[in-house]
Amino acid sequence: MLRGNKVGLRARHQEDIPILRAELYDDVVNAARADGQPWRPITPGAPDPRLVVDDTAPGLVPFSVVELAGGTLIGTATLWGIDPHNRSAHVGLGLRPAARGQGYGTDVVAALCHYGFTVRGLRRLQIETLADNAAMLGAAERNGFVREGVLRSAAWVLGEFLDMVLLGLLAEEWPPATPDGSG
Repeated sequence: MLRGNKVGLRARHQEDIPILRAELYDDVVNAARADGQPWRPITPGAPDPRLVVDDTAPGLVPFSVVELAGGTLIGTATLWGIDPHNRSAHVGLGLRPAARGQGYGTDVVAALCHYGFTVRGLRRLQIETLADNAAMLGAAERNGFVREGVLRSAAWVLGEFLDMVLLGLLAEEWPPATPDGSG
């Protein structure tokens, strides 16, 4: 397990899937804002391609996020679009509603940066998020990500086009967090 200050990133367990599906993906508004694809229902009992792990997919590393204090499942974290030639990848996360607003997102991004830069040897990490997603923008910027641009009207979300913010972080710009969180 990868450990941050408050969270751990571990392999996805089968028992995680129904919880994450119910709290993250069956919520139409949350799922539509988080996924680049239109929301659609998944038949109960059918495998959910957003949550079932395919260990043979080289460009995708999904994690379940747990609270270190008690081991409670609090969300998902993903390094996706891993490009070994250009040594880059994208960062994504989703927190269960009860875990939002507690600083977990910042710690998840830090743990994904550690994984991407230290474990995988990547050179660049990138985040794309809706322009009104203050929580993700804050978590990214607290970890050193820099706003590189705005993709105007780039995301169709529940009947309207929304702007996306593109953030990037290079390995040499990333200071690993110290135990006291000072960076």
